[in-house]
Amino acid sequence: MKTLEEYLAGQTLLIDKPLNWSSFQAVNKVKLALKSRFQLRKLKVGHAGTLDPLASGLLVICIGKDTKKITGFQGQEKEYIGTFTLGNTTPSYDLETEINETFPTAHITEKLIYETGLDFFGEIDQVPPVFSALKKDGQRMYKLARAGEVIEVDSRKVFIHEFEITRIELPEVDFRVVCSKGTYIRSLAYDFGKALNSGAHLSALRRTKIGDFDVKNAITPEFFGDSLRVGN
Repeated sequence: MKTLEEYLAGQTLLIDKPLNWSSFQAVNKVKLALKSRFQLRKLKVGHAGTLDPLASGLLVICIGKDTKKITGFQGQEKEYIGTFTLGNTTPSYDLETEINETFPTAHITEKLIYETGLDFFGEIDQVPPVFSALKKDGQRMYKLARAGEVIEVDSRKVFIHEFEITRIELPEVDFRVVCSKGTYIRSLAYDFGKALNSGAHLSALRRTKIGDFDVKNAITPEFFGDSLRVGN
């Protein structure tokens, strides 16, 4: 087990965030475990890129002086795997909100899905979901959206390095994507459905890589906490 001095000098921890946990909860679990183990009042702990509660997977958590590396880690490309469900949309573009529109799917073939996937490479324009933590007029957009306010969201450029269809079992389509910082996979799901002349929402998501960091080398927040208690 690492010493307090090693943690303060800087550590980067790979956490496999469980489904239905917020990124804040995962960071807080790590922070509280360290503060309890070493009897600390204050400790710098942060993460390099938020994961929605409905997504699982890699969360890079920086401790002590390694928090200075967060901005650099945030700028690295990311890999995700997940599932689009075709035929309907939700206001949040995922399962956070209920279905609001239904679309025909009878015309969608495997060939059309693969051909449509070819359009999602390179630099693309993307409109972030209104249910996001981005700010509009100084307020988080998801708060405005939940209050029923109509929000105009500007598009922005993102870069898709790789986009692969890995399974088709309609209405579900599994995928793997490698993308730039700032890419919303929920928006990718919405745009993919629209490109099929139908609709789609994100029904499953897991982040597998951030730069050279791989979720295969990650541990759960509970395992980290347990490992510190064992060291007492």
